[in-house]
Amino acid sequence: MKNVVILHGTSETKESFWFPWLTKELEKRGYAVSLPPLPNPDTPDLKDWLPTALKENYTSKTVLIGHSAGGPLGLSVLENIDVKIKQAIIVAGYARPKGKDKEPEKILQNSYDWQKIKNNVEEIIFINSDNDPWGCNDEEGRYMLNQIGKGKLVIPKGEGHMGSDTFNQPYKEFPLLLRLIE
Repeated sequence: MKNVVILHGTSETKESFWFPWLTKELEKRGYAVSLPPLPNPDTPDLKDWLPTALKENYTSKTVLIGHSAGGPLGLSVLENIDVKIKQAIIVAGYARPKGKDKEPEKILQNSYDWQKIKNNVEEIIFINSDNDPWGCNDEEGRYMLNQIGKGKLVIPKGEGHMGSDTFNQPYKEFPLLLRLIE
């Protein structure tokens, strides 16, 4: 069965932003959708989040979506599964410390096995806007795309973080993302 696993970001839940809308739309199209609640959502830590994310069902028909801190988590999932999934879409994701201070973040790995990530997904798409207020912008999308050496980068103009309470971006629907899902 085709399924979608959505990994939320910092301080998010299954009710945040476009998650309820996307879940409903995908279920109408016959997908089983899972959005696991990640522990301590206000303080993303790979050692806590990755075991939860790896409990999900990953098959050759899986689509993996990660938003914000769910992006680097999605990369870690791809590095740690033993199956090639159909598609991964990283929305406002990142793989390096962000912000002016470039402080290490507990959701990031020290380094990624980009070849293994590449080998475990048929298609990968990065969606990073040109004005993300958190630094998860098109430059970061290009970095991840270049590291993997395959995939697509979609740069929505002026769309910020595509969901942020801090920056008043309610982003209740996300038609672009729905169109990109196979």
